[in-house]
Amino acid sequence: MDFLELAKERYSVRKMKPERVKQEDLNKILEAARLSPTAKNMQRERLLVVNTEEGIEKIKQCTSCDFGASTIIVISYEKDDEQNESEESRKYGLIDTGIVATHMCLEATDLGLGTTMVGLFDRELTKKLFNIPAKYQPELLLPIGYIDRKPSILHERRKPIEELVKYNKY
Repeated sequence: MDFLELAKERYSVRKMKPERVKQEDLNKILEAARLSPTAKNMQRERLLVVNTEEGIEKIKQCTSCDFGASTIIVISYEKDDEQNESEESRKYGLIDTGIVATHMCLEATDLGLGTTMVGLFDRELTKKLFNIPAKYQPELLLPIGYIDRKPSILHERRKPIEELVKYNKY
């Protein structure tokens, strides 16, 4: 698919069907994450695939934003040594997490699947319930599934490019 068409097609899916994502599709989505550019190509992202009933029930304890997905990926980044974790390192961990999530969302859309980036979840409870080591910081949840509801009218609303873009006149 043409990139701009793909970008137009992608939206945050708020209701997904309960059927499980095909492993071959999941593998492609995970490969898109692996190929994502990251700061200094450090590839500090860590992905936890949650796709069992027990795992999804645990996720539901951490967020109300599961949207009925059968697969949810916990996207974390590997922190620097606790004593050396700088604000800059954290900033790039957050940026990298967003880049990785975006690549996964676009690949999922290309495969006909829906996604939503979720930042509203209890990170500490997620770490506890899934035994995530202290050196990893969960930052996003990515529910993935088959779309059960088309986007709201808000998806079509976009500001004009002139409102978003300014050119430097120096």
